[in-house]
Amino acid sequence: MQNKVTVEEWIALFRETGLDEAAMERWHRLFEARHPEGHRSFLEWLGLEARRIEQIRAAHR
Repeated sequence: MQNKVTVEEWIALFRETGLDEAAMERWHRLFEARHPEGHRSFLEWLGLEARRIEQIRAAHR
C-alpha cells in the first residue's frame, strides 16, 4: 500500500461506494463536528495546502 492517497483517489473511493456530492458534504460536516483535529489531520495527510484545509474546514463548521 502506498503511503499517500491523492484527493482524487479518495473522491473516487467515495463515488465507488455510492456517495454523491451531498453525501460527501455530510461526511465532511460530521467529521469536522465530531473530530475537528482528526479532520484537519486527515486533510493534511491528503497533502492539501494549509489555506485549502482552512477553507474546507470553515465551509463545514
